[in-house]
Amino acid sequence: MAKKDVNEMSFLDHLEELRWHLIRIVVAIVIVGTIAFLSSRFIFDEIIFAPLEMSFPTYDFLCKTANFINVETTFCGEKIPLILQNRTMAGQFSADIWTAVLGGFIIAFPYVIFELWRFISPAMHQKERKHSRGFIIISSFLFFLGVLFGYYIVCPLSINFLANYSISAKVDNQIDISSYIGLVRASVLASGLIFELPIIIYFLTKVGLVTPEFLRKYRKYALVIVLILSAIITPPDIASQIIVAIPILVLYQVSIYISKLVIKGQRKKVKTHA
Repeated sequence: MAKKDVNEMSFLDHLEELRWHLIRIVVAIVIVGTIAFLSSRFIFDEIIFAPLEMSFPTYDFLCKTANFINVETTFCGEKIPLILQNRTMAGQFSADIWTAVLGGFIIAFPYVIFELWRFISPAMHQKERKHSRGFIIISSFLFFLGVLFGYYIVCPLSINFLANYSISAKVDNQIDISSYIGLVRASVLASGLIFELPIIIYFLTKVGLVTPEFLRKYRKYALVIVLILSAIITPPDIASQIIVAIPILVLYQVSIYISKLVIKGQRKKVKTHA
């Protein structure tokens, strides 16, 4: 049966179409997640728990930097003062399952974006579809860049700070595995989604909810929001918050430029048809 034209589809037809796109997304995440589950030993030992070792690249770089400028730091220690433990019967199994799901989503992200693009693309004009072909590549690139930023910057900074923070020598940091993995998951996923800001601004500008003037006018408020986000996903020390805030502010500035290009294109289109 031939596929219905988007203009002839009813609201229920659109819901049915969306349902199948979502089903394919879930299937893709489950397939990739299953592969991740079968590779859980490698994922946990070499990726998830890697920031617990002082040989982690971020610590090594920051240690060398601190030594170069002759500043005392915890990045040059022998080991992270933190012991992981599991205090529930299903704790390790649950950690394995949810890590596999997260890994499935991250690795399958390009396909997730592809399915979402397939759903919205029929509503676009042919010229708009042509110009948005790079959407999947750009979105995936920004997301993976954010994931790497979260893993190599936000995550180790948070772990090092919180593990070395002490109110008394009588208290040892014996952390439940779910707490540790939750921190890694939040750092990586939040950073990946935050790096999608230019894409979000692009579509908000397309539908008329955002303009470059609006973004410039509320830049100072955006700065406050960025600092709040930085404080949420990083430990409460100024250096870590600044490190996280800088790329977000750059992304915000890039978003203003993208919004400006979208508006310029829309005005040019109106003049052409006038």
